[in-house]
Amino acid sequence: MTPKGIARAIIVLTTVTAAVMELIDVSIVNVGLSEMSGSLGVNIEDVSWVITSYAIANVIIIPLTGFLAEYFGRKNYYIVSMIIFTVASYMCGQSDTLFELIAWRFVQGIGGGALLSTSQAILFDAFEPKDRPIAAGLFGMGLVLGPTLGPTLGGYIIDHASWPLIFMINIPVGIVATLLTFYFVDKKPKEGENKANIKIDYTGILLLMAGIGCLQYVLERGQAEEWLNSESIRICSAVAAIGLITFIIYELNIKQPAVNLKLLGNKNLAFTTIFTFVAGFGLFTSVFLYPVLTQRVLGFSAYETGSSLLLPTMGAVILMPIIGKMMSKGLSPIPLIFIGFILFSVYAFMSASVSLDVGSADFFVPLLIRAIGISMCQLPLINQAVAGLEPKDYPTAISLNNMIRQLGGAFGIAISNNFVASRYAQHRSDLVSAMPTGSSLLNERINSISQGVISKTGDIAGATTKAYASLNSTVDRQAYYLSYLDSFRMIGVFFLLVIPLVVFLRVKKKTVAETSVLMKATAESH
Repeated sequence: MTPKGIARAIIVLTTVTAAVMELIDVSIVNVGLSEMSGSLGVNIEDVSWVITSYAIANVIIIPLTGFLAEYFGRKNYYIVSMIIFTVASYMCGQSDTLFELIAWRFVQGIGGGALLSTSQAILFDAFEPKDRPIAAGLFGMGLVLGPTLGPTLGGYIIDHASWPLIFMINIPVGIVATLLTFYFVDKKPKEGENKANIKIDYTGILLLMAGIGCLQYVLERGQAEEWLNSESIRICSAVAAIGLITFIIYELNIKQPAVNLKLLGNKNLAFTTIFTFVAGFGLFTSVFLYPVLTQRVLGFSAYETGSSLLLPTMGAVILMPIIGKMMSKGLSPIPLIFIGFILFSVYAFMSASVSLDVGSADFFVPLLIRAIGISMCQLPLINQAVAGLEPKDYPTAISLNNMIRQLGGAFGIAISNNFVASRYAQHRSDLVSAMPTGSSLLNERINSISQGVISKTGDIAGATTKAYASLNSTVDRQAYYLSYLDSFRMIGVFFLLVIPLVVFLRVKKKTVAETSVLMKATAESH
């Protein structure tokens, strides 16, 4: 029976809050890495494993969430995942060593990976089929707000408290959400009673964990470890290649695979995954590049950076339920995908044109365009992924699509890291060569800076050395600035290159019943 009134409101509040909590934790730690490294006595490169371990756990558990919920029962799996996430959050905050923090962060990622998908499934079941576009819009708001609130909240905590609070704030939310789920969320009919009919694909799961886990490690840590110069990267690259190839061959040749890869034989799904990969590439890379550009080059604080993202994101919050409603009435997703990709490329090229004296308000328009572009891609791509498939294949197809989006993001961050490093070296070389030793302009600049140092400090002997150090810092800043702008252009080019492939996408008109099934499948596989 569909819940009504207060019961439904509690379910909406519980599921959206749990999902937002998980999404916040993906990005909230980014602004606390420096404080963590100082507290734990390690360098930034080592403490960045706090991000990597969570990402690896997430990318492993996401494609298996649907299977685990079916095997253990969705409500049971959701409650246990919430408890795991909450306990791991407490242990992260109590960690005294880097190893402890990384280990508990991985456990937190295992629990958190289930919260997003299962929260949406429970939310959708709280609405009648005809009202599920409303549920999609409500959940879409959380999906957009979560990653945006992460840097803002993290910046505020770091400025006013200490890094353990980043994890501790999850505890009261997790406890309340667990209790509300236990008392107000009903089990589905025969939930968790068909274990005997489910054959666990242990081999497929292990191959997926090895292949995807090692691939995620390589993508997350490759730049820091200097790629194939590192033995760990070489070993993980080999394990990822062997694991994924074996996984594909094995899954294509058994009756009950953990992930039904045969669906990729559907041309529409295959081409949709390309769009999804690029969408993930742009979404995750832009979220990575923007804070680094604004804080490292433009001098924004962590809180100012997060705040500048918040208001434009409200455009997506408003648009999400509108798009869901329009699609439920039969609007084709293909035009929305096309416009969304165009808008995201516009955002990328606008971001690649900012000046060094730009303020946070100047980013409002490009970030608003980005938010609208994301809104017009997210639900349509999920819808398009299952066009032409049987309803029974919806969960697997959407699960594959979501995994591809995560991998697109991982590839995007890895590529952008490498691209920024290479472009920085080139731009620095060009800038230095434009200032040959002994040139009158260089001497005038050094003398001007030296006089400024002397007037402020009275240090005549060290004035020239400090002037050269100041000039070197300016060159570094300019080189990084140009490198980040190049990276935004790269994102724009990726989006433009894939747009012509839209001609290969097909639309199948769905009945009301099929739309309802799709909404539920989207929830259970997201």
